[in-house]
Amino acid sequence: MLEKTDTPQAVTPRGGILIEAAELRVVSLPLLTPFVISTGTMTAKTFPLLVLRGEGLEGIAEGVMDPTPDYLEETVPGAMAFLRDVLLPRIVGKRFASPYELAPILDPWRGNRMAKAVVEMAFWDLWAKSLNIPLKSALGGVRDAVDVGVSLGIAPVAKTLERVEEAVAQGYKRTKLKIAQGHDIAIVAAVRERFPDIKLTVDANTDYGLTDLPVLRALDAFGLDYIEQPLAHDDIHDHAQLQAALKTAICLDESIRTPVDARKALEARATRVINIKVGRVGGFAAARAIHDISAASGAPVWCGGMLESGIGRAHNIHLATLANFTKPGDTSSASRYFKRDIINEPLEAAEGRMPVPLNGAGIGVTLDRAFLETVSDQSEEIRP
Repeated sequence: MLEKTDTPQAVTPRGGILIEAAELRVVSLPLLTPFVISTGTMTAKTFPLLVLRGEGLEGIAEGVMDPTPDYLEETVPGAMAFLRDVLLPRIVGKRFASPYELAPILDPWRGNRMAKAVVEMAFWDLWAKSLNIPLKSALGGVRDAVDVGVSLGIAPVAKTLERVEEAVAQGYKRTKLKIAQGHDIAIVAAVRERFPDIKLTVDANTDYGLTDLPVLRALDAFGLDYIEQPLAHDDIHDHAQLQAALKTAICLDESIRTPVDARKALEARATRVINIKVGRVGGFAAARAIHDISAASGAPVWCGGMLESGIGRAHNIHLATLANFTKPGDTSSASRYFKRDIINEPLEAAEGRMPVPLNGAGIGVTLDRAFLETVSDQSEEIRP
């Protein structure tokens, strides 16, 4: 596991960064196409956006919780209250020499990992900027570009085949199909028949149980790279039973909230692949630990997406430069989802490769402030 000494040892200004103020917004970006999964349909991406200011710099991050608790328990209203009333008042006006110094403030609070991640990730960006290095260098990344795939929502067979054909023509390295009970075998069979050689995966978003073993076993016939999170969002035990019954690898997403969860799942042989979402696990420190635990166990990881704006996408791209991110992630071109993004720099993949954004230090992208004002539902500032 990476220790604190593995991060760059440059000295931040005056022994630490003084967080002088925090800007907190709720942003709502319309999606070009409704995104349908087993738990519901999303027509806009609504999320908290946090800007930490200090030493003449800004660190920026976004939250990945939904307006309602349909992915995990956290919600946008709950996160906004927790950030505004609890976390941000405890860090604004104080100095921190590295992101790890936030732990005594963040760790005592139970759960709420997505809200904690917003604070921690914004400070990682701020810290990397204070060192004048890209975020990937602060994290220990080793690549200048990362392999990416596409994630396709639930749609009729004809529409799905059309979307897959488009993704293949654009050179994406992996195609992921969202599945649900009653929308599984037929859609996967149709895609595999038309595209016999593509790297294909499915994501069930927790829609199945062990009683659905015959259906899940049938997926073994299609040469899938993995089946993502078929069972309950908080389960490891039943996934271990399922993995023993399948040839296809199981990839866990929602079930992995902490490095301890990753260790237990790998030891129980409940998974052979782990999807790391930095927001889901509470920030970069935990994401790096899960990366290292997985590497030590011989399990590859990949970077999952939550339909993030350019801020969250930039964070994901930098994370995916770590060595054990050997499977294509979800960070495809932003133009697939949004007519206009909240950043100035386009994040677009070419032939299934996403370059690391490097417009300056930190996450390497900047806010389009004028457009941001038009898509902000609320905005406030927290000062000492």
